Amino acid sequence: MQAFLSSVFGVAEIIILIAVGYWLSARHWLSAQSGKIIAKIITQVALPAYMVVTVSEKFTASELIRLLPDLRYPLISMAILGVLSAIVALFLRVDRSRIGLFCSMFLNSNTVFIGLPLNMALFGARSVPYVLVYYMANTTVFWTVGVYLIQRDGPGDAEFDFKRALGKIFSPPLLGFIVGIIIVMLHIQLPNFLSADLEYVGDLTVPGSMFFIGITIQQSGIRNALRLDKDFLGVLLGRFIFAPLIMSILLAGADMPALMKTVFIIQSCMPVMTNAPVVARLYDADSEFAAVGVAGSTVLAMVAIPIVMTLIH
Repeated sequence: MQAFLSSVFGVAEIIILIAVGYWLSARHWLSAQSGKIIAKIITQVALPAYMVVTVSEKFTASELIRLLPDLRYPLISMAILGVLSAIVALFLRVDRSRIGLFCSMFLNSNTVFIGLPLNMALFGARSVPYVLVYYMANTTVFWTVGVYLIQRDGPGDAEFDFKRALGKIFSPPLLGFIVGIIIVMLHIQLPNFLSADLEYVGDLTVPGSMFFIGITIQQSGIRNALRLDKDFLGVLLGRFIFAPLIMSILLAGADMPALMKTVFIIQSCMPVMTNAPVVARLYDADSEFAAVGVAGSTVLAMVAIPIVMTLIH
């Protein structure tokens, strides 16, 4: 019961911030363009700053060294989900024009815009490096396998662009994480004024991310977000049932901190990756289905996550 209440309160913090973003968008104080600008500030400025200061101040070199081998668990989980997504797509007779998008949405999760703020609300700053380990795996899979699958739905020939994928994988948040690791490994002490500035900028991450999600849901429309056709239900099955179940099985006998196990399971059942509609639009795939998937799974995650939290405790 304590785990359920804790997760409900953590989710409530997130819902209130999302509601503020939704209200601001509904009042036309923030537009779709505002959402893009906020997302850019978060991913390219606030989140990297937060990574640097959090990793450098909260973790030791030995703790970070122990983290990296555990990258294999989310990678294995997503490989299993990839195979399972193809089976579910076949069973549901998903339209051929969106099979690749369906599979990508089924196996990749929103580890930053929802995953990071939610884990911070539930577990505090100690969860951040664990969130980032999962993020490394998730972003690598999305910008390689996920993008290739979405490309296959479009009219053009699908091809793997290694240079583009590498640029997306080594994104500003990941580079901020790497800089934080370097600072820890080299025992560098940041000046107080610089640490304070990084912390101030990093504090924009949570409210900014939630405002972005609120804008996205308002722009999509609540009714559209909760339009439950069979393909969308299949995506929800992957995000909220198969993903945490597979991760829980993989971690059952793993030798890692209990908090890391919990964070990995919670990260695995986050909503659909925010970048899915953007990539779908880029390759002329079904971007409307992707947008509904992002908005709908985000709304329903607020119900699913407390249940998952209760089951794993």
